[in-house]
Amino acid sequence: MVKKKINIAASILSADFSILGKEVKDIDKAGSDMIHIDVMDGSFVPNITIGPSVISNIRPFSKKPFDVHLMINEPSKHVDEFIAAGADILTIHYEADLHPIRTLDYIKSKGIKAGIAINPATPEVALESLLDYCDLILVMLVNPGFGGQKTILSQIKKVKSISAMLKKHKKNIYLEVDGGVNPLNIKNLVKAGANLIVAGNAIFKDGKDFYEKNIRALKVPRVK
Repeated sequence: MVKKKINIAASILSADFSILGKEVKDIDKAGSDMIHIDVMDGSFVPNITIGPSVISNIRPFSKKPFDVHLMINEPSKHVDEFIAAGADILTIHYEADLHPIRTLDYIKSKGIKAGIAINPATPEVALESLLDYCDLILVMLVNPGFGGQKTILSQIKKVKSISAMLKKHKKNIYLEVDGGVNPLNIKNLVKAGANLIVAGNAIFKDGKDFYEKNIRALKVPRVK
């Protein structure tokens, strides 16, 4: 039977920010399929991370797609800045935008991919009316705001339900998961239907010399 491909988006939230450009270059070379960039505003989530200027500065270090996850309130006000900075995929939160269809449609009109993310407490039914407007769905397996958290197991069932929803509507889009992913639980996530896996600590935890090995360990659990 055909094996499902596991795409890995390395989350630079776990990288060494003092050498961020080099870290991006190293995870690119180590086999990451995408570079996942978490943008936090200290309002929608309790933490604050980076903005468009940092993304612009690290853009030259990799030709891999920049998967930019906006964990910010009123993301529509900042879409153009992040597109100009080099985002290839721009994901907004359902909970943070009063008019997600309009924002998703606008992102796509700019020639990049549009994603919609949902928090653990948000039911998957909220996504059904958005499927025609997004290229990616991001299921948060933890409450967003900090790296290093453990996966909330109930979210795996949500991933399975969304996968069934996509099949029902014949939508061929990324089903991304983020939060506590490691070589021990990735197989269950892929079986549930996830095809784009965000991983931070699982990749960066042992230092540069282990990035390739850690990414390979995440890609090993093929699903028949």
